[in-house]
Amino acid sequence: MYKKEYYGSPISPKNSVHNNITKVEHNMPRLYPAQMETQSLGRLWVNTVTELGLRPIQNATIRIAYTGDPTSVVEELTTDELGRSPVIELPAPPLEYSLDPAIFEQPYSVYTIQVTAEGFEEVEVSGAEILPDVTAVQPINMRVAQGEEVYVIPPHTLYGDYPPKIAEAEIKPTNETGEIVLPSVVVPEFVVVHDGPPSDTSAENYYVRYRDYIKNVASSEIYATWPESTITANILAIMSFTLNRVYTEWYRNQGYNFTITSSTAFDHKWMRGRNIYDNIGLAVDQVFNNFLSRPNVKQPILTQYCDGRRVQCPGWMTQWGSKSLGDQGYTAIQIIKNFYGSDMYINSANEVAGVPSSWPGANLTIGSRGDSVRQMQEQLNAIANVYSVIPRIAVDGTFGPQTEAAVRAFQQTFGLPANGIVDLPTWYRISELYVAVTRIAELN
Repeated sequence: MYKKEYYGSPISPKNSVHNNITKVEHNMPRLYPAQMETQSLGRLWVNTVTELGLRPIQNATIRIAYTGDPTSVVEELTTDELGRSPVIELPAPPLEYSLDPAIFEQPYSVYTIQVTAEGFEEVEVSGAEILPDVTAVQPINMRVAQGEEVYVIPPHTLYGDYPPKIAEAEIKPTNETGEIVLPSVVVPEFVVVHDGPPSDTSAENYYVRYRDYIKNVASSEIYATWPESTITANILAIMSFTLNRVYTEWYRNQGYNFTITSSTAFDHKWMRGRNIYDNIGLAVDQVFNNFLSRPNVKQPILTQYCDGRRVQCPGWMTQWGSKSLGDQGYTAIQIIKNFYGSDMYINSANEVAGVPSSWPGANLTIGSRGDSVRQMQEQLNAIANVYSVIPRIAVDGTFGPQTEAAVRAFQQTFGLPANGIVDLPTWYRISELYVAVTRIAELN
């Protein structure tokens, strides 16, 4: 077995900028040109907003150092009017470390990110994980100055040692779930995450937006360097499992006051304060209202899995096995059926909680008219009051060139495909931001 080693070395604060990406170069040890050409690099950008209202924090100072060596500041950055840092490139281990299950070296480098801004408490994230060839997005939610907030990110579940999942029935009989069962599958606005095993009364509970929870778990349990179909298959399994917990009120029926735990023995690993990866985030946005079903079963299936390298789990999906099938060209649903059986299919929830109204059922684009267009225009204008790069538009219920330009600006700002079309991911992202920026206004 390979020995697990920390990957990283001190690097110089000296950098060069190419195509708006800052490349951080090695200084100690010195790398010669041939070595520089083969150095694997990952990308990082930091998104700094207020804890309430998701309002961008401009001119925040960001310092990035190797975790374990706080004096090795590799870069100091300043956030722009969107509260964001430039995208920078950082050294990372070779790509094959995250692609080959026979390699046990740490497949990511780890960095400490320290953020300060006038009027806000300092935030430090220790252990941000940088994989090669993908972009890590580090969210920083800052509170009015109260002290210092420190997040220590544990190892990725495919690299660290975590307890395996305790097997459960994938379908919960109603006579075992108590009296509380939702009448239909609803995508919640928030889940309450108990940061420890269910019986640990000292563990904190955290309210986490559902999509942010899924993005966090997926970034913690699979590698963003894997095939797109593998990533989607694992996201679907994570969402179906989570929605089963929501639908059956599994923990509340046992007397607990939370939705789900961060223990791998019972649920999935959620890591408070960790970075997510942009391709995983985009995949979640595309399918977030989906779950996995079997014929004549109303509840989402409790889709359990294991890593397939240290732990085997017949009848469940294995993460490394799903990666192998993705390499062979399997689609997400083919991967799912391969592990869970041919009668498994993808279902959709019609109701999404916490938004003014659900997806209208068809894309809004040039020529679209009606109440859905009007509502979307009103929401974009409210968001434009906070994010000035989005132009304000007439609220007339007609989707014209100005509305298309505003939609495109919104998509560019929030990392969605900038096609100017309000599809399902764009509709719900607009709704989410609208609720966030108006909710804080109502509190003031």
